Amino acid sequence: MKSSEALFARAVKVLPGGVNSPVRACGNVGMTPRFIARAKGAHLWDVECRRYIDYVGSWGPMILGHDFPEVTEAVQAAVKNGLSFGAPCEAEVRMAELMCALVPGLEMVRMVSSGTEAVMSALRVARGATGRSKIIKFAGNYHGHCDAMLVKAGSGALTGGRPDSLGVTPGAAGDTLTANYNDLESVRSLLSAHPGEVAAIIVEPVAANMGVVPPEPGFLEGLRRLCDESGALLIFDEVITGFRLALGGAQEFFGVRADLVTFGKIIGGGMPVGAYGGKRALMELVAPCGGVYQAGTLSGNPVAMAAGLAQLRHLRDHAELYDELSKRGAYLAQCLRVLGERTQVPVQVNQIGSLLTVFFTEAPVTNFQGACASDLDRFGRWYRGLLERGIYTAPSQFEALFLSAAHTEEDFSRTLEAAEETLRQLRR
Repeated sequence: MKSSEALFARAVKVLPGGVNSPVRACGNVGMTPRFIARAKGAHLWDVECRRYIDYVGSWGPMILGHDFPEVTEAVQAAVKNGLSFGAPCEAEVRMAELMCALVPGLEMVRMVSSGTEAVMSALRVARGATGRSKIIKFAGNYHGHCDAMLVKAGSGALTGGRPDSLGVTPGAAGDTLTANYNDLESVRSLLSAHPGEVAAIIVEPVAANMGVVPPEPGFLEGLRRLCDESGALLIFDEVITGFRLALGGAQEFFGVRADLVTFGKIIGGGMPVGAYGGKRALMELVAPCGGVYQAGTLSGNPVAMAAGLAQLRHLRDHAELYDELSKRGAYLAQCLRVLGERTQVPVQVNQIGSLLTVFFTEAPVTNFQGACASDLDRFGRWYRGLLERGIYTAPSQFEALFLSAAHTEEDFSRTLEAAEETLRQLRR
């Protein structure tokens, strides 16, 4: 019989760290990762046939649940016509038309194969449009692994670019400036220190890679104002929030318009997809229309487009799902807060829509510094306790729990029972 431990022992010999993405590693929580064999609805089964209630959802795209019939059927039909053409196909046109119809301010899009590629390309468009070189990002916001975005936050709001990964040169990161999330003054200071040099401000409208941290009232509106005043473009990284927070993403949810928007795997129903888009005047700078070069053999892949179209059409035709998911998220978050009080374990539960994170700290978490104050040892025990009780979550304090339309009341009851038992253990 296969086991996760045996597979991991093989994996570490041929894969760096035994995984193909660091977020899947479990060394920081004191164990080896579970190898997953199959998924259905809100559940996963590992290679040893243990079943889990899944709150990772392939890191967000499985908003309808795993193996959703309409998506699966669309993929099966598309596969019969070929896996990849490297040429235009009708499905990519339909996808672009649907996205432009659903997302406020979106007039043109370019399909790519990942969120990282989407961000890298959007930054290039911003620099091409403005003729400027510098980018402002926020501490704790993750925008993929392109060189310019792998930058440490440093200890102050005016910290300049320092590479946060081996292999990233100081030159690649030197034009990246880091501000503090939910702190408009830190942004204003950077703009003042670099007048006429900032091409764009890129932000996760809801931070979800330092754990879930919603924007405080006025923060996104303030960023829009500062961009208008300085001539910089505003980029919303909606790899997490796009088509999850609302049908029109964060722009619809918060009523704030970005100049460029990036999207990720949710538009592929879980398949490898990304996209970036914005106003026609900006997107027509992209080759072959303009001088901003970007290309990709697998961009607009027919199978991925078929999966994404099926998922987005279902969400469009059942938009009431968003209200229901938000109610479920609020319910689960409040129940976890009550359990924290009942068990006398200090927890902060941040939640917005179908996204939430449990932080083990006394103080509210509104920025990266607050997230980093969380008790990571206690989180590791929390993760292991939930997993032992059949609840599958991300093995990092700095990730989100993702709810899906497939989660049931029974799933939530089992989850809360496991959470209470685990929290009681954390008191010791």
